[in-house]
Amino acid sequence: MRYLLRRLVLIIPVLFGVSVIVFTIMHVIPGDPVRLMFAGTGASAEQVQAMRHSLGLDRPLPVQYVNYVARAMRGDFGQSIHFKQPVLELILERMPATIELTLASFIIALAVAFPIGILSALKRYTFIDHIVMTGATLGISLPTFWIGILLIMLVAVNLGWLPGFGRIEYAVHLQRITGFHVMDSLLTWNIPALKDTLAHLALPALALGTATATFSTRLIRSSMLEVISQDYVVTARAKGLRERVVIARHVLRNALIPVVTLIGVQIGSLLGGAVVTETIFAWPGIGRLVIQAIYNRDFLLVQGVVLFFALIRVTINLLTDVLYVWIDPRISHV
Repeated sequence: MRYLLRRLVLIIPVLFGVSVIVFTIMHVIPGDPVRLMFAGTGASAEQVQAMRHSLGLDRPLPVQYVNYVARAMRGDFGQSIHFKQPVLELILERMPATIELTLASFIIALAVAFPIGILSALKRYTFIDHIVMTGATLGISLPTFWIGILLIMLVAVNLGWLPGFGRIEYAVHLQRITGFHVMDSLLTWNIPALKDTLAHLALPALALGTATATFSTRLIRSSMLEVISQDYVVTARAKGLRERVVIARHVLRNALIPVVTLIGVQIGSLLGGAVVTETIFAWPGIGRLVIQAIYNRDFLLVQGVVLFFALIRVTINLLTDVLYVWIDPRISHV
């Protein structure tokens, strides 16, 4: 508990540092968000100045930052200049789509990485191992956006097997309960909506999860090869334990520490990669939202999204450290 409390307290300076950096960058890059708002409307200079005053943009930057932090501590992240909605409302509205995509890609990555990584370690230096390592190296080398475009062209356009854009067809009715389409489909037992949601989710999740799957496969293989030659594994085999028991209880569990570390890092990377993936597949999540916000110089929305991502990232790091103790009770956080 002492360790957890200390880590929770350390979240505050991390978020503070992120807010300072993002606030500074958004206010020093070229472009005036107010002029973008009135672009093409023929607004006068007085109207532009009045809007700038109402938004507080005519005040010194330190004053603007202090006012922003004071409001954010009350849960008020301001109102989006482009969407004319509260920033927190926009984030909470789009976040389920991003979380659903991230979880789906994460599940695909682990479902591929664990069996293939374990098989590669058990068949080390064989033809199977060489094929797996070649495929993993190729997967790491391919950028996510290129994989996404390739999947759209091949699977969605040429073969027509799966939809390439959007989250659900407009003609499919789905009652919104949690914002997670898969969960809402199951809660309402809407099988047509469930099928359509999974079909739309397949390609972006596959594109986003490819890099994580290849990284995890290589790490699982190397971690198992490092553990499998240890003395306690040889002793377990000498006692006559089944090979399946030796692998599951003595090899895999002790090889999980570096894998869990990578998984924690990769979840954060998946959230970052969702920005590109959501843009390619027109996925209505937080990644696509932040691209629109940057394009429109909607600095309040950008700041809110980045702070939200930072909070998720430090929370995942904290949960990863807690998992260490569950996997290996010999580890203690002092």
